[in-house]
Order: sequence, then C-alpha cells, then structure tokens
Amino acid sequence: MNDLNEMPTRKEVLMRSANLLNDFAFKYVFGEDCKEANDALKSLLTVFLERSVNKVVVKNSEMVKDFSKMKSPRLDLLVEFDDQTMVDLEMQLRQTKDNLMNRFPYYSARLHGSQDMEGKSYSQLKETIVMIFFNVNIFDNDNICNTFRYKCDGDLPFVKEEKEDRMKLRTIEMPKVDLNKPLEDMNEQEKMIYYFLNCHKGMEDSKIKMMIESDEVIQMLEKRVETISDDRWKKIIEDFQKLHENEERIELQLELEELQKAKEKVRKAQEDVRKAEEDVRKELEDVRKAQEDVRKQVEEADKKVEDANRQIEQMNQVMKQGIKAMLANGMSLEFVSKSLSKSEDEIMELLK
Repeated sequence: MNDLNEMPTRKEVLMRSANLLNDFAFKYVFGEDCKEANDALKSLLTVFLERSVNKVVVKNSEMVKDFSKMKSPRLDLLVEFDDQTMVDLEMQLRQTKDNLMNRFPYYSARLHGSQDMEGKSYSQLKETIVMIFFNVNIFDNDNICNTFRYKCDGDLPFVKEEKEDRMKLRTIEMPKVDLNKPLEDMNEQEKMIYYFLNCHKGMEDSKIKMMIESDEVIQMLEKRVETISDDRWKKIIEDFQKLHENEERIELQLELEELQKAKEKVRKAQEDVRKAEEDVRKELEDVRKAQEDVRKQVEEADKKVEDANRQIEQMNQVMKQGIKAMLANGMSLEFVSKSLSKSEDEIMELLK
C-alpha cells in the first residue's frame, strides 16, 4: 500500500473514471484486504441491510485473473459477519441474455447449501443473504430495495418469526432513485446510490461535493476511493473492458450456437416432414394398389358371373330344344316334367 501522502488527488481519480458500477472497481473498492475497504464495506452493508454491522470478513478478496474462457465470471463479494451470517454481494450492470430471475435464486440456494451441516442440527443453520445491485429496473414497483423470502400463496410466511427466516434475496434497483431529489430529502440508501452513479463527476457535481464535505458515510467511501493508485485504476478499467468484451464475445458465440441448434432442429423437422410425406406417399400407393387389386378381383368376379350366366343360357337353350323335340315326338307335358325333374310351369317358362 502506498503512503497516504502519495495518494492521488480527487482530480486524478476523476481522470481515471472512478466508477463504482464497474464490476472490478466494486469488488476492489469494497473487497480488498485493507482497513479502508473494510470500513467502506461495513458502511455499505449497514445502509442496505438496515442493520448494525460491527465486524465483517471478506471470504473471497482475490480478483479473477483469467476470465477469457469463463461464461460469466463472477466478481461477487462473499462476506461473513461476526455472527456467521453470510452475504453475497454482486453488481449487475445490465440485463444479460442469461436469465437473471433464474440465476440469482440459484446463487441464493447454493450459498445457503454451502454450510457444513455434517453432525449438526439444522437449527444451527446461519442466515444467508444474496444482495444484488441492479443498474436496470427489474420489478414493477417503486421500491428501491426488495427482500424476497419463502412465502406461500396469499403472503403466508414459511416461518412464524422473521428471525427464523435464514435465507433471503435482497435486490437494490438503482435506476429507481430520483436523482433530481434535493439532497436533504434523500435517505442514506438514496445518497449512496447517487454516489455510485455519479462519483466520477466529483466536485463538479454539487450533491457529490456536499456529501463529500458533510456526510460521514460518503466520506468513508471517498476515502477508500482516494487510496487506489493510478496504476490500479488503469488495471481495473482495462480488466472491466476485457471482461465485457469477453462477455459479449461469449454471448455472441452462445447466440450462434443457439442459432445453429435452431437450424438443426428445423433441418430435423423438415427431414421428419419429408419422411412423413414419403410414408404418406407410400401408404397412398399401397391404397392405390389395393384398390387396383380389388378392381381386378371385381372384374374377374364379374367375368366369372358373366361366363356362368352364358353357360346357363346355353344349357337352357339345349334343354329347350330337347323339350321341344320330346313334345314333337308325342310325349306329354307330364311325362317330360317327370323326366327332367322340373315342374310343368318351369318347362313352360323355358319354352317361351
């Protein structure tokens, strides 16, 4: 750590674009292992958790060194209070293609489930809080801060007392702050968010100037910002740019992969349609062949019936000629009827 007398001035910090919305800057400002960072972190947690924070330890102060192959490198801060409450803080600058409403409950469940409960009673579970600072509007209400807990339909709480609720998700939506509100009308949360959003303006911003001169919490943040060297700010900005270039590259790659998957699905669907059409064509061809077979069978049956009718007609003609001959030779109709085993009416019908 450089000597405080050698720290850059506020003007120099401004030239370095001291923006606390920068993922790397947020983690470095509040997560470095030094007194100024720890004091700033305690102020941050006190303001946004609305509880007294006397002691806090950062469990993951190390910065991400190689994020070139990571899908979504997390620059979160995992902190632990003296009562072993764990809080995971994250700065979410923008809406991403990765589903935020699925991602953060997953983080909350993972944090709560990371506690070692082997051989312990679940009554010993410690409180865990995932706290996300959004620079985009998420929920359709006017609340800057929202806390989510397990609840049943109709707002029935899962536990009887709030202190028993050990798992929380707290969101801070910074765009909901009215930046034009007079400073004297702002609460501590609004002031700190205003500082986050406008600290790069420095003394040129009248509200920032007034807060730096008179607000103890903001003075603590400002003191921390002033302790960061030019080289460190430069590195933070470079890493921030690389991170988001990498995120955009990976998001584009994921989009291309999804597009390729969609194309493959379309191709398979088209192939399935083609196969279905081919199956239908074959079935229709089978039906046509079956109809043709039936037609031929009907034709053959009709021909057989026709041949049979012809043969019967020929037999009737022969019988008719025989009957005429018998009658011509003087045989009686009764005798002919008995000889041919036919009734006299049938014989008369044949002779017509």
